[in-house]
Amino acid sequence: MNMYRKIIHVDMDQFYAAVEQRDRPELRGKPVVVGMDAPRGVVATASYEARPFGVHSAIAIQTAKRLCPDLVIVPPDFQKYKAVSAQIRGIFREYTDLVEPVSLDEAFLDVTENKPGIALGMDVAREIKRRILDCTGLTASAGVSYCKFLAKIASDYRKPDGLCVIHPDRALDFIAELNIEKFWGIGEKTAEKMHRMGVFNGADLRETPVEQLVAAFGKVGRVFHDFANGKDERPVISEWERKSVSCEKTFETDIIQPSDVTIALYHIVLELLGRIERTDFEGYTLTLKVKFHDFRQITRSITVDYILRAKEEILPLAKRLMKEVDYSDHPIRLIGLGVGNHREESDVDRQRRLQLELDFEEKLPAGHFGWPNNT
Repeated sequence: MNMYRKIIHVDMDQFYAAVEQRDRPELRGKPVVVGMDAPRGVVATASYEARPFGVHSAIAIQTAKRLCPDLVIVPPDFQKYKAVSAQIRGIFREYTDLVEPVSLDEAFLDVTENKPGIALGMDVAREIKRRILDCTGLTASAGVSYCKFLAKIASDYRKPDGLCVIHPDRALDFIAELNIEKFWGIGEKTAEKMHRMGVFNGADLRETPVEQLVAAFGKVGRVFHDFANGKDERPVISEWERKSVSCEKTFETDIIQPSDVTIALYHIVLELLGRIERTDFEGYTLTLKVKFHDFRQITRSITVDYILRAKEEILPLAKRLMKEVDYSDHPIRLIGLGVGNHREESDVDRQRRLQLELDFEEKLPAGHFGWPNNT
């Protein structure tokens, strides 16, 4: 395996719920979810005790309560989760500086050349899992392979507290038998479209002409074809420049009155300004995101030649973009605003954006805590 990269994907097991069960012994062994117990609350993480009832992340809290009457609902404490995540990332950097966080509870590591000089990626992963358990009391699952695509799939293969290695010599056979729903970036709607094309597993995808995939799915069709052939050259990116700051609001009750929309925009702009100030971000493009009552979603953007950092600059633009949205017969469930940087993307930026596209396609539930780039 010396000619291949050694990539590890580490995924914390039921992270938010595990942290709460660690800190509150009375929750151990009970079905626990982390989320807001509100009409439109969404499950952020479900403990393994809750999952046999059909409770899992991204479903509505109200649905989870119906499925599991004894469910314990814990409000999220993101400051605590961020602190634990930082502790875990410190462990990663004991082994390599090539660490790419994907979220608070998962990251990629390139350990081809690692600080302890350990020969096998599997042994590095085993040590990292042990260090995480010793230092935090939490378990992690790890996948090891020669590329991100396979390392991520491997980390899900033997959860919880799992370790799975996909060796290059058996990668193509492994991919051939992999259900298409397991492919990174393929959500429910994309899978349905592939089924209509006669694509149900990796072997089917590999045999589908790349031109047909591009025609059906756009540029990501070529990525899917590469994955089916065991190709994924994306590097582990340890540092990247922030490209946007955003925030959003899911309403307890759908809104349709122009006055309500204007008030909502005003408050979202104020929150956005706070985030811009905290991150010292400079951007030129304002993007409006609107999700309707039927979950249909649209975006509108406008780019200006000055830095957006004042209410007097952003609020008029937000109102202008909202005027382009016809919501007269479509109550609004969610409004979001984001400021982005319109400078030309570097190769690293494009790699990072592709990663986000694959991670979040079709997977953000209504009422989620934020956009993928939300901080």
